[in-house]
Amino acid sequence: MNDMNTLTEAEFRFRFETLLSQLPKEDLRDVAFIDIPSDRKPWRDTGIDLSAGEWITTFAMGRTYLKGTELWFGADFQFWCRIGLEGEIFRGTRASNTFAVEKAGRLYLASNFPGQWSTRTGDLATPDEVYEQVTGSLSVLIVRWRVDPGEGLEKLAELGDVGELITGEIDRLNHPVISPPGWDYLWFLGPAEIYRPCHVPEKASAICCHTHRDVGLLQKDVELPLKPNTRLRWAWGMERLPSAVREDTLPTHDYLSIAVEFDNGQDITYYWSAELPVGTGYRCPIPTWTARETHVVIRSGAEGLGQWFSEERDIYRDYREFIGGPAPANIVKVWLIAVSLFQGQEGDCRYSDIGFVTDDGSVSVQSAG
Repeated sequence: MNDMNTLTEAEFRFRFETLLSQLPKEDLRDVAFIDIPSDRKPWRDTGIDLSAGEWITTFAMGRTYLKGTELWFGADFQFWCRIGLEGEIFRGTRASNTFAVEKAGRLYLASNFPGQWSTRTGDLATPDEVYEQVTGSLSVLIVRWRVDPGEGLEKLAELGDVGELITGEIDRLNHPVISPPGWDYLWFLGPAEIYRPCHVPEKASAICCHTHRDVGLLQKDVELPLKPNTRLRWAWGMERLPSAVREDTLPTHDYLSIAVEFDNGQDITYYWSAELPVGTGYRCPIPTWTARETHVVIRSGAEGLGQWFSEERDIYRDYREFIGGPAPANIVKVWLIAVSLFQGQEGDCRYSDIGFVTDDGSVSVQSAG
């Protein structure tokens, strides 16, 4: 059986058409195949008007390539939907997704990278010309169900599969990955299945992270004045780094970190580097993040992997040293960041005991117990 790494667009369409033709006609409202060139800015009008209450499953395949590099990005990260011109944008956590239509409207599709969203209705924060930097395409199947989508997918799976997309969507529906309570994924990067609450022998409660050719930025709101001697404390057990080389270039920018966001839009992210010396600080090499994010290396190399460490950073001092200028008034969020999109390797980490300590006391963000 072909998997998603070898499946061609022609095979994708032919095999799905073959399976769908064997379903009872009363199970389906309609099906449609839509191609989305990667070098076209959003949005693609499908010509499909959806009704409120109906169930839709989408399957997508294809790659977007950054010209002049070996970097590519798959449909699971690239493919976004919108219902209606003012509808809120959304995507699934995999190259397949099943959803109910809340409000009737026209279905629009998009390939996102190298753009970045500026609004929840799909406006871009990047110039249109950035799409000239990429090539490739996505092929999308839209299935409109008359039956319960779980029932329909099970029937399809009994007939066969296409690159494990069907069984993968059944698994996603039956075994959803639930984010830790109180934490949410950054909306303009989209959801993921990277973080989950877990229990480990060393801690009563922890957040476990596993990343593989994906990206996720998990956030929790914080209201805390940034004053001298404000410190971030946490414990982490780094099992596996998603990069074996220094992470300060775009093609190698894969890492796991914990970050603090300030009310001026800046953030500092602390991470464990494969090679860079402890104390290294640099601006993010991703063009759309360079102006806002600063990376600081606090551990380096393979020594200590698999062990738990308790960390503490003076946020006020680090802001003055690594970002500079007047310190912002407040801390507004804590982030957990996982990136393995560029080199496609795996990374594993666990976090616990996240909180702040100030001269006025302590603030727990995620505690053990």
